Formats: sequence, C-alpha cells, structure tokens
Amino acid sequence: MKNNLNIGIVCYPTYGGSGVVATELGVAFAEKGHNVHFISYDQPFRLDLFSDRIFYHEVSVPNYPLFEYTPYELNLTSKLIDVAIHEKLDILHVHYAIPHASAAVSAKQILSTYGINLPIITTLHGTDITLLGKDKSFKPVIEFAINSSDAVTTVSKNLREVTYDNFNINRKIDYIPNFIDLRLYEKIISTISRKRYAPNEEFIVTHISNFREVKRIEDVIRIFARVNEKIPSKLIMVGDGPDRVKAESLCRSLNITKNVFFLGKLKVIEDVLSISDVFVLPSETESFGLVALEAMASKVAVISSNSGGLPEINLDGKTGFLSNVGDVKKMSDDILKLFSDPLLLASFKENAFKVSQTYDLPKILPLYEDLYFNLLNKND
Repeated sequence: MKNNLNIGIVCYPTYGGSGVVATELGVAFAEKGHNVHFISYDQPFRLDLFSDRIFYHEVSVPNYPLFEYTPYELNLTSKLIDVAIHEKLDILHVHYAIPHASAAVSAKQILSTYGINLPIITTLHGTDITLLGKDKSFKPVIEFAINSSDAVTTVSKNLREVTYDNFNINRKIDYIPNFIDLRLYEKIISTISRKRYAPNEEFIVTHISNFREVKRIEDVIRIFARVNEKIPSKLIMVGDGPDRVKAESLCRSLNITKNVFFLGKLKVIEDVLSISDVFVLPSETESFGLVALEAMASKVAVISSNSGGLPEINLDGKTGFLSNVGDVKKMSDDILKLFSDPLLLASFKENAFKVSQTYDLPKILPLYEDLYFNLLNKND
C-alpha cells in the first residue's frame, strides 16, 4: 500500500466547528505528504494558504428553471464522482451526515459501476444528529448514510451515545475528539491591545459563536450585565448571525452598550482569546464545544452549560464551571467568584491549558490516519 494518499474531504465552508476541524485536518494531512482535495460549494473560510498538496473543487449549483429548489445533493454527488475518478481518490472523508454522507453513499454506489471501490468515512459533528435527527423526515436518510459508510466517527462520547439512542444503528461508531493546533497559541503576540478594550484594567469576558438561537446569545448578555454590576468588566462578542440584533437591543435596554464590543466574524480568534479572562458558552446544546477548547488553549477559564460534550472538556471546578442550561444567575455568580479570587482564576487558566494539551493535533491526527489505513487494508 502506498504511503501518500489522495484524500477527499467534504465539509461546509462556513463559520462553524465542523468546517474548522475538517479544514485543519486536511491541512495537517497535506503537511504529512498526502494530497488533499476539498470539495464544497465555496472555499472553506479557514483554507487561506498556498500548498502544492491542497486542492479545492467547487460544487457548482446552477439554477435550473425546472427545479423550484436547487438539488444540491445531486450536484455534490456528481462532483464527488468526477473528483474521485480524475484525481484517483483513495478515500473520502465527509463531515456531516446530511447531505454530505448521503451524497457520498450515492457516489460510492455509482462509482462501483466503474469498478471503483471508494471507502467512505463519515464524521458526525452534532446538529446533523441533535437537530436534523429530530426531524422524522430525515431519520431514514441519516440512518442509511451512517449504516452504509465504511467507518463512522463522532467528535464526543456524548454525541456517540445520542446517535445510538436516537437512530437504528447497526454498526460500530468510533470516538475521535476534535482537536486544536497548539502551535497557534504558543508565544502568541497579540495584535490586539488589552488596553483598547479594558483601559482601566477591567476583566474581559468573551463569547464566540455563530449567534444562532441554540447558542443562547441573550443569556451571554444577561450574564455579563450581572457581573458588570458588581465588578467592572468588558464583554467581547465575536461572530455574527440571526440573534445579533436581539443581543445588541438587549445591551441597549440594560444600558451596557459602552461595555460590550461586537467584532463580527474573525478568521483568527487567538488574538482576542489571548486578552480574555473568562470565556462564556451557555449553549442549549454543544456536541463538543471546539471554541471552548480554543479558549482553554489560550489559558482562559470557561463558564459553560453542562450540555452535550461540554463536560468532557470543561472540567467543573478545575478548568471552569458548569451550569444547567439557562441558569444565568449561577453562571454570573461563578464568574464573580473567579474575578474575586485572582489565585483561583490563575489556577483555572493554567488547568485549562493543561487539559487542552491532551487535544493537541499531533495526538489526534494519528487516530484518523490509522483509521484511513486500516480501512484501506480491509479493502485490499
């Protein structure tokens, strides 16, 4: 078997954990000498480097008058077949069940008529199970896509349990956690001045997300308002989405606008995290909580809900504190506890960094590489 693979990666290109992980996984494989082909309807937002081993294939989505809605899954399927044949893919790794895994399964079946056996790995990231999975109309497709994949992984133990509990799965699902590249956080020299946001040495609270309802953005604002009432603080909000307008309106009604900064979407979040004291993530559900791990790698204490996979990384009473979803009072009290005790806050920051080291890319990448080669060995 050859050592250097031609790997196809299918992911969403948008601002979100699954796209970030898929992109950085592909970049890491390219650094190891593999050829990586990204396939999506737009270039992944983290894919902004030049490499002779990284290729991007755009899925064109023409608007046919015949269709009221563009059949993206069919376009994706056709593109996967084209890339697999002409780039001689050895393996296809798809991130997200719908439509990526279902399109990959269709492509695999069609490729078999050409005498091509293309192994498929499906990685489940969360809302494909916790949100789409609740829609009965999608359930048979998700079950078929998972059961028809050659290998399936989840990014947290909790998500694996939820998948087994909610779907009729007749195959093994492997747990391979999300990861971070600690090289991005080592000796970082922030281009953002802390004094710019906290001129009087106030504490800095940060939140980063896509501002969807599930992230409970208004809870973030209310938590901060309670904290700022007792201890002078600043809140930095990174990201954008449908609930941003609500968040800005709530800031005005609580009269805290001058203490809250909405920065929009940022490709590089390490700078912001490097000047933060506490990261807040009160989400209704988080399959893993990649952004919380990124905060921990920046030596930031985490205040989060106890939903989904968050308790697996944010260790209660060690790296931060956990609370029930919607418990604004406890979350704000926990932040005040940290801000009132500098030694406790410092210990939580250091503990957060130590835990993040267990998720460093060099420790996780071999798990995927072993999975790839074991799968290919079975097909030989």
